[in-house]
Amino acid sequence: MNDLRSNRKLVEDFLTAVFINHDLSNLGRFLRDDYIQHNPDVAQGRAGFEAFFVTTFKAMPDFRYTIKQIVADGDRVWVYSRTTATHTGGPWLDMPPSGSRLDFDVVDMFRLQDGKIVEHWDVADTLGLFSQLGKVKAP
Repeated sequence: MNDLRSNRKLVEDFLTAVFINHDLSNLGRFLRDDYIQHNPDVAQGRAGFEAFFVTTFKAMPDFRYTIKQIVADGDRVWVYSRTTATHTGGPWLDMPPSGSRLDFDVVDMFRLQDGKIVEHWDVADTLGLFSQLGKVKAP
């Protein structure tokens, strides 16, 4: 039971530092160097994660992240969240600043090992996200 609590706390602390406070300075506390990323928009490893979110926070200075639910089971932690932002600060995902207001939900899945996040998957409302960015038209 202690592992579940510590895994959940590690992920919650990570989310708070990075996505709520936009603080990338302590990524080594949370992510292994060889962190595996299953989102094709984000490069592998801790360095790839950091590079993606430096760009993201610059492109969307008002990026806000709200945790809706966290569930821990064994070495896995699932997080249901909502992100809101305005794409005004710079290019993101090969798109120039659009001025678009973004509002989308994501479920993130983390695998932990030896007190660090070692792997990540996500399921996001990408149709909604890319429709809001004007990259695709919703049906």
